[in-house]
Amino acid sequence: MYEKRLLLVHAHPDDESINNGATMAKYVAAGVGVTLITCTRGEEGEVLLPGLSHLASDKEDALGDHRITELAAAMNELGVTDHRFLGGSTRSWRDSGMMGMPQNENANTFWQANLDEAALELVKVILEVKPQVMITYDDFGGYGHPDHIQAHRVAMRAAELAADPSVVEHPWQVSKIYWNTMPKSVLAAAMAAMKATGSDFFGMESVDDAPFAKPDELVTAVIGATDFGDQKMAALAAHATQITMDGPFFALSNALGQNVWGTEYYTLARGEKSGPFDLEGREIDLFAGV
Repeated sequence: MYEKRLLLVHAHPDDESINNGATMAKYVAAGVGVTLITCTRGEEGEVLLPGLSHLASDKEDALGDHRITELAAAMNELGVTDHRFLGGSTRSWRDSGMMGMPQNENANTFWQANLDEAALELVKVILEVKPQVMITYDDFGGYGHPDHIQAHRVAMRAAELAADPSVVEHPWQVSKIYWNTMPKSVLAAAMAAMKATGSDFFGMESVDDAPFAKPDELVTAVIGATDFGDQKMAALAAHATQITMDGPFFALSNALGQNVWGTEYYTLARGEKSGPFDLEGREIDLFAGV
């Protein structure tokens, strides 16, 4: 077993590369055991490649199977060998679609999953891997997607159940839980740089239009992994049905350099903040103090 172990809980294939690609690559390179749990196969995602439009949920409904291959390719770029879907081959939940869509009401969607049933599937992983650190979303799911919100609920509940001796025979306490965070100041600088090149950022005019942008004071940890920026960009490119090479992610990299995505931000939701710190008092190692 690895001395240090990191568990990430995400909603769909590509969320992990967008939010944590550089962090994952950095810790893999440092010899940390990295496990990714993806809660759905992203069946309701848009298909940005015209040649694969037939995979969409309103056509052949085969996008989920395709995104499994994209995820595997992305994890190969990051060096992550332990990536699984919640429930494994015995139980799976379907992508719920965006909030307010009819798909939300389907009984087999992740949004409709029984919280403890889904959490207990994650408990199995926690007890096997014994992570000291876990990463997931905040209680808004970052930007309000039902699967992101549910992933947050499941991750937090699973950490609680895994540590409860009345639930499991050999409990495990996850020492630190982090939520992904995008500080407003960073997003504002990125948007300004893109506008200067004539590009936009998902059609947003300001950070106030971005539901995933959070006040800077919520950032308690910063992982500087600029040496792994190229790996993150390669992982993003692997999710080709979801992220286009001429889209905002790659346009921003061209505007600010390939390493722009190599710094990732977190809020410590559970556990003790511990040094070393940067000049703003933010942790620079998620495993500090464990």
